[in-house]
Amino acid sequence: AGISVAAVNYRFTIANKAHAPAAYLDGARALQFLRHNAEKWNLNPGFVASTGGSAGAGISMYMAFHEDLADPDSADPIARQSTRLTCIAVTNGQCSYDPRFAEKIGIPRPNFEQHQFFLPFYDITEDEIDTPCAYQLYEEAAPITYLSQDAPPAWLSYGHPDADVDENTPLGLIVHHPKFGIALKERLDELGIECVVQYLDGPEGKLVRHYGQAEDGVISEVEFVCKHLGRTD
Repeated sequence: AGISVAAVNYRFTIANKAHAPAAYLDGARALQFLRHNAEKWNLNPGFVASTGGSAGAGISMYMAFHEDLADPDSADPIARQSTRLTCIAVTNGQCSYDPRFAEKIGIPRPNFEQHQFFLPFYDITEDEIDTPCAYQLYEEAAPITYLSQDAPPAWLSYGHPDADVDENTPLGLIVHHPKFGIALKERLDELGIECVVQYLDGPEGKLVRHYGQAEDGVISEVEFVCKHLGRTD
C-alpha cells in the first residue's frame, strides 16, 4: 500500500532500570529520527501511525496524546522534529498504569501493584504506592492525562473478553483488560475523536467491536491505518 514500516526498540524498565518516562521518550526520539531522515528514506513525515502491544501500546498512546515534544530552539536538528502522530493502532494497551484509575473502571485493587514492572517503572518502593508523590507520578505517566481536542484517531484491540475481575482473575487479564480501551473510548467520544475498541466476546470468543456491534463491524489494524494514512487502494 506504499507504507514504510520501522521497528523501534526502547529501554525496558526492569532490564535497563529505566523508569518513566524513559520508554516514552525513546519512542518519541525514534519518531523524530525518522522524520529527520524522511527525505533520505523517502518517507512522508506528515503521515505517521504508531503501533505496539502492551508497553508498546502505552508508548504509542503517550506520543499520540501528549503535546508535541519538539524543541524548535534546540541545537540538535533531530530534537526539532515533531512527535505528533496521524493515528495509532495498538493491542492490549493501557491508557493509564494508575492503580486508582484501574479500580475506578472496574478492576479492583491490587491490580498493577501485582506486576513486577510497577515499582521500577515509577522508581518507588512498596511503602510509597499510596502517597501523594506516587499519585503525581501515576498522573504524569498516564497517556489519558494528556487527551485534548487535537488527539489523533485510535484503534485498540484486546485478546481478552470484557469480563468481571475478582481475586481469581489472571494477572495477564488484569493488566491487559479491555476496560482500559473502553475508558479511553468514552473520553475520545466526548471529544468527537474516532476510537475503535475491539475485544473477544460470546461463547465462541469472537472478536467484536465495543457497543455490541456485529462481527462485520470489526475493522483490522491495517485497514484502520491505511484509511487514516490515505492509502485506501
